[in-house]
Amino acid sequence: MRLTQFSDYSLRVLMFLATAPKDELSSIQQIADAYGISKNHLMKVTHQLGKWGFVETIRGRNGGLRLAKDPKDINVGEVVRHTEEDFHVVECFDTGACVLADICHLRGVLGKALQAFFEVLDEYTLADLTQNRSYLQTLLMKSE
Repeated sequence: MRLTQFSDYSLRVLMFLATAPKDELSSIQQIADAYGISKNHLMKVTHQLGKWGFVETIRGRNGGLRLAKDPKDINVGEVVRHTEEDFHVVECFDTGACVLADICHLRGVLGKALQAFFEVLDEYTLADLTQNRSYLQTLLMKSE
């Protein structure tokens, strides 16, 4: 299974914000510079993360971004469920249009694998991903 770029960027934004100093707001430009990715893509990502309640966006001259929740309250599985449009690993997950659909065990096996994938993601929070906060912060600030 491969996650979309949107999911990748969403997780990166959350990790950046989790490592940022608690009393400071971050900008989309800072995050884009730190990762070397498009500011335009990040604008879409942060907008959605804000709508879903993961990120707080503050408008205005002194505005910026910060986490809307404590990192320990942001579950990785929940983020991925929001950021991915579908989890149809193969066509029969979506349409069932396969000549083998009535007798094939592949759909069940892949469904079980997808369930296991989410069970693992559900075990982790943003706090787990950023345990080495100071080292991550050093790496992210170097690239700015």
